[in-house]
Amino acid sequence: MDGLRADLERLASIPSISFPGYPPEPVEEAHDLIVALLREAGVPSIERIDLPDTAPVIYGEIPPPHPDAPTVLLYGHYDVQPAGAASLWLSPPFEPTPVPGGLRARGIADDKSNVIAHLGMLRVYGGRPPVGIKLVIEGQEEYGSPFDDYPPTDPTRFACDAMVIADLGNLRPGTPTLTTGLRGACEVTVEVHTLAEPRHSGEFGGAAPDALLVLLRALATLHDKNGDVAVPGLRRDPWDGTTYTEEEFRELASVLHDLPLIGTGSLGERLWSGPAITVIGLDAPSVDHAASAVVPYARAKLNLRFHPRQDPREARALLVAHLRAQAPFGIPLTVTPGDTGPGFEAKTGGPAYRAALTALKEAWGTQASYVATGGSIPLVNGLAQAAPGAEVLLFGAQDSMCNLHAPNERVLLSELRNTVVAMAAFVREYAADFEPAPPPAPPAPHAPAAPGGAR
Repeated sequence: MDGLRADLERLASIPSISFPGYPPEPVEEAHDLIVALLREAGVPSIERIDLPDTAPVIYGEIPPPHPDAPTVLLYGHYDVQPAGAASLWLSPPFEPTPVPGGLRARGIADDKSNVIAHLGMLRVYGGRPPVGIKLVIEGQEEYGSPFDDYPPTDPTRFACDAMVIADLGNLRPGTPTLTTGLRGACEVTVEVHTLAEPRHSGEFGGAAPDALLVLLRALATLHDKNGDVAVPGLRRDPWDGTTYTEEEFRELASVLHDLPLIGTGSLGERLWSGPAITVIGLDAPSVDHAASAVVPYARAKLNLRFHPRQDPREARALLVAHLRAQAPFGIPLTVTPGDTGPGFEAKTGGPAYRAALTALKEAWGTQASYVATGGSIPLVNGLAQAAPGAEVLLFGAQDSMCNLHAPNERVLLSELRNTVVAMAAFVREYAADFEPAPPPAPPAPHAPAAPGGAR
């Protein structure tokens, strides 16, 4: 752990932000450090995948120890979110700083702790684990990149029997957690244009159509009186896994004192197995610069999160159709569909999941919980398409209270240690339980053709 902690501090001190406008040199520096650490850990084959408009992807391989051993793909990313306002941090965001039980820095949980966890597992086995290994560590996950769509174009490279997507973590510290579902996401823009220009609200208000009022009336139809999404056809299923307590969620979401949560049903349904629509942007006159005038134009941007198994084009089309059907006061809306991405639901019950449940219990001393997440990891679908028969496991060293993407992000060293133990135990258990698929049966002999060419 001393060595892993030191390497994590080195990696987290590099401001590897891959967003436009940030220097590329720190991204390359983080890439080069990880390559060096992997070589020291015994990875014999490391390549650099360069795609247009994206940071380099690290690809490494360790061959299986024998022909019948399974191959496990390990995923992580070395880029980080921008730090945001420095005034909100208790210490400089790229100076790893001790906190009770852990370390604070931007990206130290998401996702550099998980990159180090992969490294730790390799060190446990001296670079020769009981399974074949494929490493995929990318450098532009936070911003998005063409790599999301690359794996299906090169399926041989990403072929494996199981994959560990280490870009997640536990529901709460000390609670081993497997994430089995990711909601899909799409964006939609809604516009209203009613007047050529603003008009005096005293002279024209009451008859001249107010664009902002029209837009607000339309947006209000997206939810019912309880706050549940009211767009017909968006899938919502009961959630039977583990979820937050209401007190935990209130603290995590920073809900102001005495305010109710919106929606009905379990938190799992509202956050993971049902839809959510959020107004993420609104173009309208600001209060500080408001004039006594009827607003001629208003626009909103919506973010929809939908059930992991709902088709992304269907979900987006349902939202677009609902909005286009609205015409407050007889005034139509202009609705523009934006990007959409699929959710993901893992198949559980196979040998990799059995091995993972054993390994997580060994590491944390308690049975693992199943959860989902409302966030998305676009590359998961690309990897799953490239290796359609592989089991997909999502776990790691983060926890829901680590402030990822927020000021004062931190990782607990106990969670990092247990993740290394779990990954080491996982490959051991998986190798012991794995049975290679039987070779395909030879084709049946063709019957002789019937006389006269009859078929």
